[in-house]
Amino acid sequence: MIPTQDFGLWTQDLTKMNHIAFILGYIPIGPAWLLMIGIAIVSFIVQWRFKSKFNQYAQEPLSSGLSGQEVAERMLRDNGIYDVQVVSVEGSLTDHYNPATKTVNLSPDVFYSRSVASAAVAAHECGHAVQHAKAYAWLSLRTAIVPVITVASTITQWTLFIGVMLLFFTNNPFVLAIGVAALALVTAFSFITLPVEFDASNRALAWLNNNYSVMQTRQEHDEAKDALWWAAMTYVVAALGALATLLYYASFLFNRRN
Repeated sequence: MIPTQDFGLWTQDLTKMNHIAFILGYIPIGPAWLLMIGIAIVSFIVQWRFKSKFNQYAQEPLSSGLSGQEVAERMLRDNGIYDVQVVSVEGSLTDHYNPATKTVNLSPDVFYSRSVASAAVAAHECGHAVQHAKAYAWLSLRTAIVPVITVASTITQWTLFIGVMLLFFTNNPFVLAIGVAALALVTAFSFITLPVEFDASNRALAWLNNNYSVMQTRQEHDEAKDALWWAAMTYVVAALGALATLLYYASFLFNRRN
């Protein structure tokens, strides 16, 4: 998984903008707005379900007794990867692979834990390391555009709000158009992320299934698959939410100009 903290903060800012604009009575409640609300509700449910599953499987001890760190190091070694470090990072569910530093970063709950959940997450992050080693096209593309998306995300936070205000007071759509364009890039990034995440989970599950010394029962493998599926669903609803927001602002911009 990639770090999602910045994306989450950006989403929170967008929600605040929607509230402010709605209070002003300027942005109408239409199908796209209702779609955003619906996806927000679904997103909340999926996030809750994922955390619930993670907490459940974090209580399931791994029969092999391996820690998340040991699982990650073993998967890297089995895939012939020796230049990637497995390190512990602060926070909860902050696990990610950093291709720039070649590090598999695991939260303490995963790094030190000897549970089904920690093994699944550790293997998933190593799936990204395997993608990097094999020059997986979607990961290469996502990594290449990260600097652009970072700028676009920062621009989006302000241009959508300021653009709406300018459109209201001056009928000038220029700033809002910039915000919509930046939002389109962020939305594209969220969809590019999907094949990267699904492929990493598939690589992780295939490796776990073929390594009896790591996961020794079918139940453990099924639980790992379940946990990773719900994790992937958080990215799906995030992408759909970004698309709904884009359609909302785009339709608002073009309808206003017409």
